[in-house]
Amino acid sequence: MPVADTSQLISGVAERYASSLFDLALEAGAVDSVGADLDSFQRMIDESADLKRLIVSPVFSADDQFKAISAIIARAGITGLTGNFLKVVARNRRLFAVPGIVRSYRETAARHRGEVSAEVASAHALTEAQQIELKAALKSVTGKDVTLNVTVEPSLLGGLIVKVGSRQIDTSLRTKLSSLKLALKEVG
Repeated sequence: MPVADTSQLISGVAERYASSLFDLALEAGAVDSVGADLDSFQRMIDESADLKRLIVSPVFSADDQFKAISAIIARAGITGLTGNFLKVVARNRRLFAVPGIVRSYRETAARHRGEVSAEVASAHALTEAQQIELKAALKSVTGKDVTLNVTVEPSLLGGLIVKVGSRQIDTSLRTKLSSLKLALKEVG
């Protein structure tokens, strides 16, 4: 299966699961707590190569994934709606879609609050002051309050890549160097 088809499949699965979870969370009055639990689980994935492997590898059976996820979320204190949801996702062999589910849930929750969500990739962790400044700049562009979902990607070398809806602003040093290299090839 071509890569684009795979990412569209994951995106579709993620959006359906996130939408269902959001509806349940809204009904239970737990939108923010579910969001916090999902963010916590995503941080665990980002920080653990073993957990990442468990989620994406087809080698593990649904039963193995279910048992592992049950133990992990119990130890992390993720219970209730989010805990049950992650168990269902594991049982259905859809753990590979969890990062997309988290992203889609964040976007849905932000829209519900009248905010817009921005995906920010940064070469270094942003300080609180930098995040406040970035939120203000994005609010002036979008006209809405902005929720930042920041990931650190050292490969950018410097600068940021900001995605808001279908718009992307790329000020990364990696992109600037690539452009410069291309321009130098054309000249020479």
